[in-house]
Amino acid sequence: MTAHYEKLSNLDASFLALETRTTHMHVGAVAIFASGPAITEDGVDIGTIRRLIRSRLDLIPRYRQRLAKIPLEGSPVWVDDEHFHLDYHVRHIALPHPGSTEQLKDLAGRLMSQQLDRSKPLWELYVVEGLEDEGFALIAKIHHCMIDGMSGVDLMAVLLDFTAEFEINEPKPWLARPAPNGTELVVREISRSVSGVLAGILKAPSEIGNWTSSWTDRARAAAASLSSGWLTQSAKTSLNGPISGSRAFDWLQIPLGDVKRIKNEHNATVNDVMLAIVAGAVRSYLVEAGGVSEEELGELEFRIMAPVSVRTQDDTGALGNKVAMWLMELPLGEPDPGKRMQIVTRATRSLKETDQALGASTLVEVSTGAPATLVSLAARLAGRARPFNMTVTNVPGPQFPLYMAGSEMLATYPLVPLWQSHGAGIAMFSVSGMIDIGINMDRDLIEDTTRLSACLEASFEELKAAKRKKTKKRPPMARPT
Repeated sequence: MTAHYEKLSNLDASFLALETRTTHMHVGAVAIFASGPAITEDGVDIGTIRRLIRSRLDLIPRYRQRLAKIPLEGSPVWVDDEHFHLDYHVRHIALPHPGSTEQLKDLAGRLMSQQLDRSKPLWELYVVEGLEDEGFALIAKIHHCMIDGMSGVDLMAVLLDFTAEFEINEPKPWLARPAPNGTELVVREISRSVSGVLAGILKAPSEIGNWTSSWTDRARAAAASLSSGWLTQSAKTSLNGPISGSRAFDWLQIPLGDVKRIKNEHNATVNDVMLAIVAGAVRSYLVEAGGVSEEELGELEFRIMAPVSVRTQDDTGALGNKVAMWLMELPLGEPDPGKRMQIVTRATRSLKETDQALGASTLVEVSTGAPATLVSLAARLAGRARPFNMTVTNVPGPQFPLYMAGSEMLATYPLVPLWQSHGAGIAMFSVSGMIDIGINMDRDLIEDTTRLSACLEASFEELKAAKRKKTKKRPPMARPT
């Protein structure tokens, strides 16, 4: 059998480079399911869930691959894990009585505090029984180098069903392809690089016009992206500082219908509304717990990083990251929720008009081919420079019921990793008429781990009650006689 490997993109590799003892770079989620046929008198039928996942693993081959490195160059690659065991990755655990939501949140925080073993495929799935409503939960951990938000939605389509009826097919036979040895990796990479250069030279004459036009636009967008704050440090707040490896996870739900009504009232998008809610919540949090006065809020340059999908239709079903990154300052100094909404809407429109998602993705593309050590160094320096204060991500999901092993999914609370010096990150996922919000926090930096969710809920209610400020029309000027 031919030796096989796949090289990670520079963006995927950067998420490996960012990871330290205190900076975990796995994404995750807590999904809660109603009772169903997989719940027996003895608890969750873990065998049924494992068989269901095993029968569909051929659709997500990355989940049976581990990391290796190209000698000398040091770039990471994916190879098949010849020692793959599903039972290691799909684990069974129970909450103590009474199985409350608070206990589930504590468990999720503890599990998210532990890094993934890089010698094995970089994912773990915990099946949690003993919930007080007699359902079960799934706590998922997947390294960010494997997946982004939209590929996570594609993954759900593989593992979940559209109806309560489900079928477990016989899994397709799988045999690990041999990994190339160090010498083979070096030779293949040299050959691949030379072939890529030759192909580029042959294509260049016919595409030089399109290339020039395209890269002029890309360079302009990249300049706009850099000028948005990537080269300067954001404000120091109580949400930023040295972090530990210990995590706390909290969540809440808000109705998507209410968010859409706000969107229509303010001529905005769903994403604009969610960012305005975050702005109001951060404003309240810094006043209540951060020692910041109303006057000081206007002077704070508090920036968020919002990942934007650049995934095309051709990328559907592919794992890995296809994202660019917006930087955006939140209007914390504005006390009026309606005006905050307008400021956020204008800011996101400007980001779109200047193609800053294209600019950020161009900067990543330009780094393609750079040595792994330089990619690692650049990623670490970006983390230390703190060009933004918090990651806020919003992923649209399916607006219809989903099931696992016959049990309906009631909620999915996503988790985004914390960058160095970031005490909190907010991730949002809309599914079945609700927006599920997950808040990942550093347990040592954030003393009250319930305050941020309370501030988000209060900001939502405040914005729901706010009316759009309509601009008064000026009276027509009198014509000279």
